[in-house]
Amino acid sequence: MTDRTSKTPKAPKGKGKERREAKAPAPAEARALTHAEARTVIIGLMLTLFLGALDQTIVATALPTMGRAFNDVENLSWVVTAYLLTATVSTPLYGKLSDIYGRRAVMLTGIAIFIAGSVACAMAPTMTTLIFARGLQGLGGGGLMSLTQTIIADIVTPRERGRYQGYIGAVFASSSIGGPVLGGILTEHLHWSLIFWINLPLGLVALALTGKVLRRIPLHQRKHALDLPGALLMISAAISLLLALSWGGVRFPWLSLPVLALFAASAALWGAFAWRLVTAPEPFLPLQVLGNPIVRTATLSGACCMGVLVGLTIFVPLYFETVIHLNASQSGLALIPLMGASVVSATITGRLMAQVENYKRMAFAGYALAILALGALAIWPIGLPIAVILAILSVAGFGVGSVFPVTTVSMQNAVAGRYMGIATGSLNFFRSLGSALVVALLGAIVLGGIGGSGGVSVEALARSASEPALAYAFRFVFLAAMLILCFGLAFLIGMEQKPLRGPAKDSVPAPDAPATPVQEPGERN
Repeated sequence: MTDRTSKTPKAPKGKGKERREAKAPAPAEARALTHAEARTVIIGLMLTLFLGALDQTIVATALPTMGRAFNDVENLSWVVTAYLLTATVSTPLYGKLSDIYGRRAVMLTGIAIFIAGSVACAMAPTMTTLIFARGLQGLGGGGLMSLTQTIIADIVTPRERGRYQGYIGAVFASSSIGGPVLGGILTEHLHWSLIFWINLPLGLVALALTGKVLRRIPLHQRKHALDLPGALLMISAAISLLLALSWGGVRFPWLSLPVLALFAASAALWGAFAWRLVTAPEPFLPLQVLGNPIVRTATLSGACCMGVLVGLTIFVPLYFETVIHLNASQSGLALIPLMGASVVSATITGRLMAQVENYKRMAFAGYALAILALGALAIWPIGLPIAVILAILSVAGFGVGSVFPVTTVSMQNAVAGRYMGIATGSLNFFRSLGSALVVALLGAIVLGGIGGSGGVSVEALARSASEPALAYAFRFVFLAAMLILCFGLAFLIGMEQKPLRGPAKDSVPAPDAPATPVQEPGERN
């Protein structure tokens, strides 16, 4: 390969044109992908994305069966918590490692760990083994979705990203709707372990397909030092906080010594992590990323929306079963308008971002719709026809869904390519933390509304409470969700709107045209 920086001292005068032509082939080694090639890569990544998204929904319907199989209902929540803990804390680590060692190697490692964890879950002989296996599975799954978003950001510019939003929306729609149904069928008619065994063929195909398509992405060596002390401090702080949120009000009362000790330990560890950020030569979360106001406000706004959506998916089925008196299968189907509308809205918004100059307005409108919808449910938690409730939830989902592409693309648009992995990983990390905070808050509201205390599950207390008490509790659940969205709206208002990088919005590139400019390793935005 011709060295672009080398000189040819003996070249005769007047041969400048020949010298330029001799150097011309060098950039072809790192040429940009065409739109056709980018589409092939993204379609290949979709199976990996589906693998991670499916696992978050397919397990829910199998949990009661697992508890009966192992004769252990008390520790059943850890099947979910163990995955949540390890997946959340490993997400930014995957981003940092992919910035150092390349996306392909780290993505394949994550898929392999996820497959190994899935096999261990399927073969688990005891509940304790299953919990540890779920933790291993989470270590692999933590990087699947965030790395997919990072790779898409690598190969297409922010303005062009909406062209491929439909593929992502289709994956989340199929996993959100099909996961619980598939999990129920496999568990009821075959065996609960099949919800994990199914990851083996899917994972092996994803491993082969992803390994092949990611070879098309130009490799940029990004030299970073891995701040292991900073990573350990962040992981320890997050685990302490998530344990406190998981145990508070369920295993122990909120003001009990174990929960307060975990909160205190988390605060101390977060303080030590903050000190590490300002003293380390190259901290785990670069100050260039944390100090960027767009990254900060976009992450906080997205975390508020994600927390509300996750909280609603957990507590709305309980609301349907205890207040509206639907059965378990009906309440699961009743979630489809909420989840489906959020996916449709995210897809439409992502595609429109390339055409709309003031793209923040779409997120503003989404916030307004969601806040009004949740306000209506807070005013009338009982007495509305089920069709009206489903329509209101679909409006709330449509509003929340419009915020995700705006905040994600805005954040990636403001970050240099060398920090794309850690920035995207951090975005997903704080979204997960926000979700845990919102779920804990809504759970505490339900417990307080029905007179519960630690040691008994929210679900068990809700099913034994009176209808007026439940209506009172869920009124404040919807009010709290509405208030959280108001905070998210405030963060969005504070987010600067920068023009999206990429071709002009009225240009329609050919399939063989470059999808994004070549990014040099030290690029700056």
